[in-house]
Amino acid sequence: MTATIVPTDLSAPALKPGADCRHAFQAAYENRYTWDQGFPGYRGRCQVSSAGGTATGAFQVDPDLKARVEGLSNQDLTKAVQNQLWEVTIHRVRRPFVQVHGQNGFVAGDTNAVGMEVIVTGKAAGDRYRIRGNVVTMVHRHIHGQVVTIHTEAVTETGAGYLSRHYRSRYSDPRSGEFLGPEQQFSDTFAPLTSGHWTLRERLIRCDGNEQMFRFLDLEPLEANL
Repeated sequence: MTATIVPTDLSAPALKPGADCRHAFQAAYENRYTWDQGFPGYRGRCQVSSAGGTATGAFQVDPDLKARVEGLSNQDLTKAVQNQLWEVTIHRVRRPFVQVHGQNGFVAGDTNAVGMEVIVTGKAAGDRYRIRGNVVTMVHRHIHGQVVTIHTEAVTETGAGYLSRHYRSRYSDPRSGEFLGPEQQFSDTFAPLTSGHWTLRERLIRCDGNEQMFRFLDLEPLEANL
């Protein structure tokens, strides 16, 4: 099975502003690809490339999603790979919608080219999203005293949910709205393991005129869990 790269679409009609849109948002939330409880963990080689050259090491992600990286030439590169693996695994955790959003309400806002705005009320008031069809195309969330805004521009369809393929993110101050750093642009390539669990193979990050490529090579499920 191979990935199909598709732009997000407008397959679902927008609701009128002010309408309850919990069901529409839940459908998009549950359409994200996540790992099931049978995730076996995996290992392989990791490669980091930038203007400064290329470095190669080894890594392992355990079934409990803890990652280990070794063999890279310095601690900064090791931390960079660990951060990318953390970003991947944290978004593959499967959490029921009611567990995450049970104390929130969802109200439809306007609709534009990005999608229908989803205004959050309740515990996470101040957060908002946009959905286009059954894909979350924009996330605007308050996290650890900052606001992160992520726009998804294309996705990879796995047959068991979608993975963000091209997206960009930026942090801002929740009070002033001022940006706290440059925008980062991401291009991800995914493929399934032998077990059928999809994993990241390549990630290109562009930021402030610089590029950094992460490659995860020779991937295999952990033998003890086959």
